Amino acid sequence: MDVLLTVPDLGLRRLHRGKVREMFEIDDDRLLMVATDRLSAFDVVFPQGIPGKGRVLTQMSALWFAATRHLVPNHLITTDLSGLDLPEEARPLLAGRSMVVRRARRIDVECVVRGYLAGSGWKEYQAGGTVCGVPLPQGLKLSSRLPEPIFTPALKNDLGHDENVPEAEVRRRFGDEVTDFIKERSLALYGFAAEQAEKAGIILADTKFEFGFDGDRIVLIDEVFTPDSSRYWPADRHREGEPVDSLDKQPVRDYVERIGWNKQPPAPELPEELIQETARRYADVLERLRQVLHAG
Repeated sequence: MDVLLTVPDLGLRRLHRGKVREMFEIDDDRLLMVATDRLSAFDVVFPQGIPGKGRVLTQMSALWFAATRHLVPNHLITTDLSGLDLPEEARPLLAGRSMVVRRARRIDVECVVRGYLAGSGWKEYQAGGTVCGVPLPQGLKLSSRLPEPIFTPALKNDLGHDENVPEAEVRRRFGDEVTDFIKERSLALYGFAAEQAEKAGIILADTKFEFGFDGDRIVLIDEVFTPDSSRYWPADRHREGEPVDSLDKQPVRDYVERIGWNKQPPAPELPEELIQETARRYADVLERLRQVLHAG
């Protein structure tokens, strides 16, 4: 399968090249968002891509955007590129991995919702009984389900790690009205998606969202409930007190930890079997969720 690592010249102004996505200007109101197959871990982009990853991310976002419109509006207009003036040779590369979206002014908050104790949250809880400063009951274990999902925002930083901050700091910077909206919608989105994922035999352990202003209204933007923005666990492998192997790029994280990579560029070359296993996980979680969301 072909791997797209960079988007060729489309005759459109390239506004942004992120770790995975590239953004192009169509006109004053619309943008073209293209998901490549680039792989990023520990904020470093690897030299090899994951076959089909960009298409999985785009198709999963499109499914979830459609399924959650009753909870919050979003920026997706269409995944159909037939109405755009694009080079013919680029169309096969863009197919299935591109979204036409409304231009929005991003609210620079990463809206993280956690339903289970994992990752950095587990380390903080062990040290002081909190996750991102939110106090939690004593006696929880690794991979424990939290009494209720918690909202743990971070300030966006395009040049490095996002900065975890108390909710009060978000309120100070963006005001109560905006903070109330993004918090309430984030928790509602998580609750809905967790229920849907459960039907597919998947636990949505945590996830993150971005919001922006489309005129005066706040809309959901970027990606939503993808394996890159969410921690998906196979429900049949969940054991409280034990780490759970996520349905995403977890094999890559485990591999680079095992070989002692210092998590600084350049990233190491990955074995082919590891690349294929990661591709299989992305495809598997998409197919399992597609069946549930289409059924609903």
